[in-house]
Amino acid sequence: MPPTKKIAREIFRKTLTSIDIPSVMERKLSFEGTRLTLPDAAIDLARISRVVVVGIGKAAHAMVNGLASLLPPDLAVTGVVAAPTKPAAPIPGLDYFLAGHPIPNEDSLRAAEALLRLLRTCDERTLVFFLLSGGGSALVELPLDPSATLEDVQAVHRALVTCGAPIDAMNTVRRHLSAVKGGRLALAAAPAQKITLAVTDVPVGKEAALASGPSLPDPTTIADVQRIFAEFDLPKRFPATLQCWLKAGLMPESPKPGHPAFANCHFLLLLGMDDLFHAAHHAVEAHGYLSCCDNSTDDWPVEQAADNLLSQLEAWQHENHGQRVAIIADGEVSSPVTGNGIGGRNSAFVLACVEKIAGRKITVLSAGTDGIDGNSPAAGAVADGDTLARAKSLGLDPRTAFRQSDAYSFFSKLDDAILTGPTGNNLRDLRILLAEP
Repeated sequence: MPPTKKIAREIFRKTLTSIDIPSVMERKLSFEGTRLTLPDAAIDLARISRVVVVGIGKAAHAMVNGLASLLPPDLAVTGVVAAPTKPAAPIPGLDYFLAGHPIPNEDSLRAAEALLRLLRTCDERTLVFFLLSGGGSALVELPLDPSATLEDVQAVHRALVTCGAPIDAMNTVRRHLSAVKGGRLALAAAPAQKITLAVTDVPVGKEAALASGPSLPDPTTIADVQRIFAEFDLPKRFPATLQCWLKAGLMPESPKPGHPAFANCHFLLLLGMDDLFHAAHHAVEAHGYLSCCDNSTDDWPVEQAADNLLSQLEAWQHENHGQRVAIIADGEVSSPVTGNGIGGRNSAFVLACVEKIAGRKITVLSAGTDGIDGNSPAAGAVADGDTLARAKSLGLDPRTAFRQSDAYSFFSKLDDAILTGPTGNNLRDLRILLAEP
């Protein structure tokens, strides 16, 4: 493998190591004897009779395992974990649910019911840890409308993601239709001490967007929901049971800031977007590259994002003539499926760059920090200026592979797919563009 591709892979590997969730949890949670110190509070565990663990999200297993390794062994621990994968080694006392993502499944509802039953048993001597990461909106769900079925829940989910509304609007609606979102899990455990630990790239001030805010007060109102309904003509997209429930005026307001249930709540961001950039920046500069971070292409069409980032790389190279330079980007690009191949948005991004960097001293890597790229077994892919010539020698055409949404197959045949397996993390995608002088 050419040196720059090895360097790109090493940068990605070092970045993943730096954002390892159990290690970060050990650094950011301060346990001294029976005292747990947080940025905004200190909790004496000697006054706690039991700990309840609520793990929701793609990174739930890593978060639960990290916390379990730090808790005093004499504390009684129970809990519920809802994740899209099975745990490698289940922890005694915790109930695990193989929940649905991106569409809720039966275990998504069963997990929600189990959570509400457990949290309603909490008292003043209970400490609840809400461990939240991406994907939680689908992984745990229970409708406020008691007559709604799983099929109804799935229909609502599909209506929201296909109506054209932005994610903030979708979360506003979800928080008002759900028995477990918009602060309602915190409400169920009102007397308990509650700590939310988050792994997310949502902006500061938007924490309630993560998993639709099950443990945080809801900053939005029914009036906001009605405005979204009107703007996107949503009710007619909903199943008949929900339409009847809404027409009857049965949708309650969600709990708001100032509610007594949030008086003993604490929030700590374990990992966010800045942590991903910081780790990647250090890894890149350790290899002698002058680096620049960019998140302006988040949600852009894949080819437009490729053109923009390569243009930035060229400009950065011009500003630093004779130096090794790099552009680091995060977030997700938009890559509609147009064929029946194997791949995802990360390998599609690299594929879109193959012809653009042909013959140039440029290397491009894009991979998901969760180790998963679309329907492929890879996290993403890497390419350089020689990739196009190598592909042609094997009879591979990047344009055909792109049309067929078959980027993984293309890079797999070149041994340029990045295989990590599920990482237990979820800080979205990382793109690394390297240029040699």
